[in-house]
Amino acid sequence: MVAPSNAAVGRFPTVLVTGFDPFGGSSVNPSWMAVQALHGRQVGGHRIVGAQLPTVFGHSLEVLRDLLLRHRPELVICTGQAGGRAALSFERVAINVNDARIPDNAGEQPVDTPVVAGGPAAYFTNLPIKAMLATLLAEGINAEVSQTAGTFVCNHVFYGLMYELATRKELKYTRGGLVHVPWLPAQGQPSMRLDEMVQGIKLAIECALATVTDIRKQAGALN
Repeated sequence: MVAPSNAAVGRFPTVLVTGFDPFGGSSVNPSWMAVQALHGRQVGGHRIVGAQLPTVFGHSLEVLRDLLLRHRPELVICTGQAGGRAALSFERVAINVNDARIPDNAGEQPVDTPVVAGGPAAYFTNLPIKAMLATLLAEGINAEVSQTAGTFVCNHVFYGLMYELATRKELKYTRGGLVHVPWLPAQGQPSMRLDEMVQGIKLAIECALATVTDIRKQAGALN
């Protein structure tokens, strides 16, 4: 599913938020459910445009690139499911490697291949993730800064997003990154309710739109 074009969303500047379709045998993906709930809302004078990305290496970036060039968003937040995590995870770094433990939804399972041949080893998000973290924690929503987005399609999209933002002149002022969401309670534990996910992502968007320079806050990891 692809969101409508700018002509359809009016005069408001755009925040692009993406989620993935279900994968790995699951019938749901909470990242897409949260994005659906946010689509069309107005936050901080911006209209949220939600879109679904396929959990497929390569094709996911083709869909994302089309969305970026069509909507020219001021902010991009890609979301994905991270089963086993208990918090909304603001990803710090995307790495230039695909190493799939399971096949994607097209049956492909790349091992030790680059996301972008010849691209940098990694990109850091340019979202104010420490300020976003503080905002959610202050509202009682479980959140964390994550030091790894894995090596599956979420990292693939995160790296591809940051590569596009770094190399396309028309996107030079766009900021973006990746947020991982936990399972829903019905999927297993640990988990988070969908309404909490939606509220957390909305607060993160509000914070990112209002924050030019990130704060200093301890959010590191020992391992």
